[in-house]
Amino acid sequence: MGEILVGACSWTDPMLVRSGWYPVGSRSPEGRLRHYAGRLPVVEVDSTYYALPGERNSRLWAERTPDGFVFDVKAFSLLTGHPTRDAALPPDLRGGAGASGDRRDPQGLRDLRDSRDSRDLRDLRDSRDPRDPRDSRDSRDLRDSRDPALLDAVWERFAEGIGPLRRAGRLGSVLFQFPPWFRPGPRSEEFLAECAGRTAKWPVSVEFRHPAWWREEQAGATAALLRRHGFAAVAVDMAQTLPASVPPVTPVTSPRLSVVRFHGRSTAWGTGSKEDRFRHEYTDTELAEWVPRVRALAARVERVHVLFNNCCGDAAVRAAERMRALLDGGGVPSAGPSPLTLF
Repeated sequence: MGEILVGACSWTDPMLVRSGWYPVGSRSPEGRLRHYAGRLPVVEVDSTYYALPGERNSRLWAERTPDGFVFDVKAFSLLTGHPTRDAALPPDLRGGAGASGDRRDPQGLRDLRDSRDSRDLRDLRDSRDPRDPRDSRDSRDLRDSRDPALLDAVWERFAEGIGPLRRAGRLGSVLFQFPPWFRPGPRSEEFLAECAGRTAKWPVSVEFRHPAWWREEQAGATAALLRRHGFAAVAVDMAQTLPASVPPVTPVTSPRLSVVRFHGRSTAWGTGSKEDRFRHEYTDTELAEWVPRVRALAARVERVHVLFNNCCGDAAVRAAERMRALLDGGGVPSAGPSPLTLF
């Protein structure tokens, strides 16, 4: 049976900081991380999606956490084909060749869509998040990741930034969460192959936000593709009543790692504010649905990461702590049948 690590998708979210979960005396950056690491064994770093990670921060994270604690680091936006604002880059990489003018598709991937996706993609659109470069009303400062020199430099900086975590054995995985318009097809497969070449020897997990990847007719091919590159598939829990809902399948594509991310079950996923999208308090019954699935994954891989992304107040950390108790046998309520989809 593999090891199961349960945590949250942030320890620095402002709403968590204000929630009272951190005790008085543990509210400095160092104190918060030490407190979190004393309660949960894994955390996702989402700040690295918005800005490249720095070596100093990675070194401090490793120093401030106990042996065995790991960080799942989210890939920088430019590396997953998301629009990226010039201001998100280091100063020496801003401006000049590669600026994308008014183009809102810096990765050139929008032609991966077709007319069959029109209904899904309306619901896949995220509401405006002031931290998210996709929400900029002025796209003149978006950068074009087809600029080879820029892309090479960004990959190099990202690798340097996570270097201290890798060397300390604290890098759980690098999460590549692809945008809603990244749909199955030859161009997407080429992009994944390039990512595989750039991330050789890294632990990599992949989350697809276009539901076609895990629909019944495509799921086997998707699992085979990830397996070929050594990528761990990310299973998701989210509301299943939306056209854009990603099926809650649990494929195993790497012998080393499986990842499950809980986004909450808000029906405002495609339409509401950031708070509305992630506002969900998981019940014991909802968590119990996943207990046999997570255990089944652990029977097939060395390690399972279970991460809660319902980051609204302290909902994510409380759900993580309750899930740990349920997985440890702490009064699992009857949840009825819980079918698994494994590839």
